[in-house]
Amino acid sequence: MRTATFSEFRNNAKKYLDAVEKGESVEIYRYGKPVAVVSPFVREDKPVLSRWKTGNPIKIPGVSASKIIIEQRRSSRF
Repeated sequence: MRTATFSEFRNNAKKYLDAVEKGESVEIYRYGKPVAVVSPFVREDKPVLSRWKTGNPIKIPGVSASKIIIEQRRSSRF
C-alpha cells in the first residue's frame, strides 16, 4: 500500500489514481494522521473500470440539459 500526504495526493492525483487503477491502494495522511484510503473498486459481476473504458455513453431521452440552459438564459435577458 502506498502512502501520501494530503498535499502530495492533491498535487499528484493522476499518479496516485493511475496506481489505484492498476490495483494498488493509497493511504492518505493529513497532519500525520490517516484520513482516507483510496482503493480499487471491483464489483462481483463486472469491474466498473472495464465498463467505463468502453466509451458507451448513457443516453437519456428528451431535451439536453445544455439546450434547456441556453433557452432559459435567452428568455431571462432584457
